[in-house]
Amino acid sequence: MELTLEIADRLVAAASAIRDRAYAPYSHFQVGAALLIANNHVITGCNVENASFGLSVCAERNAVAAAVAGGASSILAMAVVTDSSPPASPCGACRQVLSEFGDFPLILANTSNERRITSVGELLPEVFSGAALPRPTHPVES
Repeated sequence: MELTLEIADRLVAAASAIRDRAYAPYSHFQVGAALLIANNHVITGCNVENASFGLSVCAERNAVAAAVAGGASSILAMAVVTDSSPPASPCGACRQVLSEFGDFPLILANTSNERRITSVGELLPEVFSGAALPRPTHPVES
């Protein structure tokens, strides 16, 4: 997919808007994510923290979960917006989850209008994928 300036601007605007809804009372690090799926639809997600830090969920994974729950099976592009300079990159867990949906463009942006365009493949080379999993040698009975 070709990432145009119009698509990038649309995704960054959506990620910026949802970032304001992040629940980040502990880190105060609000993150918004917006992904483009088929039919030019944009799905968003924000980070949701928890006092038991391991139960916190990143914006990127919330957006992916919302897209899948809505019936999406592929992602065409994604923007992530933070307030850090340079713009923050998805964590390792999010990179792995994103890789499940292919190698697509990622726009990393911040509230000061800095941007970096990269891709899932650039951020997670030599990804662990389903191809590494063993295949059953006999039919599974239902």
